[in-house]
Amino acid sequence: MNSQGDAEILHKFENACGQLKNQIARVIIGQERVVDELVMALFSGGHCLLVGVPGLAKTLLVSTVADSLGLGFSRIQFTPDLMPSDIMGTEVLEEDKAAGNRVFRFIRGPVFANVVLADEINRTPPKTQAALLQAMQEYEVTVGGKTHMLGRPFFVLATQNPIELEGTYPLPEAQLDRFMFNIQVDYPSEEEELRIVETTTNSPPDKPDKVLSGEEIVEIQQMLMKVPVSERVLSYGVRLVRASRGNEFPDISQYLSWGAGPRAGQYLMLGAKARAVMTGRTTPDIEDVRAVSRPVLRHRLVTNFHAEADGVTTEDLVGRLLESVQP
Repeated sequence: MNSQGDAEILHKFENACGQLKNQIARVIIGQERVVDELVMALFSGGHCLLVGVPGLAKTLLVSTVADSLGLGFSRIQFTPDLMPSDIMGTEVLEEDKAAGNRVFRFIRGPVFANVVLADEINRTPPKTQAALLQAMQEYEVTVGGKTHMLGRPFFVLATQNPIELEGTYPLPEAQLDRFMFNIQVDYPSEEEELRIVETTTNSPPDKPDKVLSGEEIVEIQQMLMKVPVSERVLSYGVRLVRASRGNEFPDISQYLSWGAGPRAGQYLMLGAKARAVMTGRTTPDIEDVRAVSRPVLRHRLVTNFHAEADGVTTEDLVGRLLESVQP
């Protein structure tokens, strides 16, 4: 990129991020880290899994983002009896009176939207969960032997309750790997909770204004891909990922059945680029990679029974990776 290109991407990206975060703040109180990570993923073209207990405004956050971007939004409530056709759509047989015969017509499902909220995604069996795999990776769905393209931009923002296990189904590793970020949504602070209770019991929440179009989002995503990354930063990201699946650090490898794959390195670099540009810099540094490592890696590490016996979580292991792998 030349200096003019650097200035252009900085200006557009900073303005877009600032406007989007301001509109979200009109509806969502607090949760700055969650909003930052969500915005990073959106402008990187990645999908997000939001994990948190009920009542933390995960669903409201997703719908607010869709409203702020002026994008088509659909909400799918995942339940044990949900079928793949309920997500992708189905073919129906209709009579063509003009031709005097019957033809199949495809009726699109809710996946044909720009922002798809997969609410409580772990409440449906793996067969139905897998209906999103092709959409999340190839941006298309195949029904009845025919492939239908999805519009761009396309985001799957899924929610999951971490404390309720009855009637839930673990997400397949292949599907988890397609989420760029696993975003942990925590309880608000006391001050934020006071504001939440006060504002939501006095009047309806404000409606966000539309600040970006779908075409502008795609343009920003394309510009972000052109942000340069130094060899040192790239090497650190790759070494961080590879350390999760090797035996270089026994205090980490003893607790892991599987480490992160190459897609983790790709998302580390994209997230680092987005974070750098959001803070007014034209190229990411080591700290940007470290800052996005937890949401990128926490759902890609598969622990073994030793970890369960010792009470070691993937969050702990990401922390050990950051301590062990030196820049």
